[in-house]
Amino acid sequence: MEFKQRTLKQIADMICGNFKADEGFFRYRSSMFITEFFQNSDTDYTHDGSTRNAWVASTLQQILKEPQPNATAPPETFSRVIRVLMDQGDAVNEGIERPGALALLNAALTREGYEAFYAPDNKCYLRHISTNTIAIASPNPHRPFSQVELQRREQLITYLDKCSEDELIEEVLQPLFRQLGFHRITVAGHKDKALEYGKDLWMKYTLPTQHILYFGIQVKKGKLDAAGVTKSTNSNVAEIHNQALMMLGHEIFDPEVSRTVLVDHAFIVAGGEITKAAKNWIGTQLDNAKRSQIMFMDRDDILNLCVATNLPLPDGALPKKTMIQDNDLPF
Repeated sequence: MEFKQRTLKQIADMICGNFKADEGFFRYRSSMFITEFFQNSDTDYTHDGSTRNAWVASTLQQILKEPQPNATAPPETFSRVIRVLMDQGDAVNEGIERPGALALLNAALTREGYEAFYAPDNKCYLRHISTNTIAIASPNPHRPFSQVELQRREQLITYLDKCSEDELIEEVLQPLFRQLGFHRITVAGHKDKALEYGKDLWMKYTLPTQHILYFGIQVKKGKLDAAGVTKSTNSNVAEIHNQALMMLGHEIFDPEVSRTVLVDHAFIVAGGEITKAAKNWIGTQLDNAKRSQIMFMDRDDILNLCVATNLPLPDGALPKKTMIQDNDLPF
């Protein structure tokens, strides 16, 4: 990845604090503190005593040559540098929200197609503007969660228990897949049941090689089982089997390339549990070629990914604000 020299020099000025003392929004850093800054960013770069701005710009250029986690994200080291630079504890001449510093940083980053913002964890992240994806390393949904993250997970569980299938798609799955780097996420007529052909929405993903994979998604709100008689809130895997075959065999029209394409992979997503028996049954019904095209996501997968990617909760999952009554006032 390459940034323009003008952008690198502007960010270098922010790291060095090359602004008037009463007008700047960044800490002034001498040679020793520049070395400390890059140590705090988990790097081994040490300032060599040369002109600070030029050395920092050159170092940033080296950092941007490191491998990228995906096509729309800068190297993880660069993201750490931005987080250290925008630490709210380093606010100068403004509050901890740092609106002045954020405006200066975004004036430089927008030129490269990125935008910096503060997330609810009070850390600064980068967003790729054209795809609206957050430039972070691949989330680990299997890591231990903090107490705050567990509370958000419980709020999302409550929401999934009461939401409709359309709300699951529009309020949870669409933002989640967009956050994970998928794009052109299109709802396939789910509300009016027109032209679904087994899929509720489709999307595509661009590989680092610029090849494109197409995904179709079949969504069920409740539990997916293989029982002979299922409850009204559950779905039978035999129905999903037919829809998966329809999804894989029917073309979709991609307006970005003005042609029809086949779905490469099918996601079967359930707002409840997908039983092992259901997965095994559908696996035995598909031949070896098509079996590798089917992927499953159940409630636990959705919950863990939403928490790991710091996805904002749907409005219906947020705690309601209590109204203060007149007789509750102390006067």
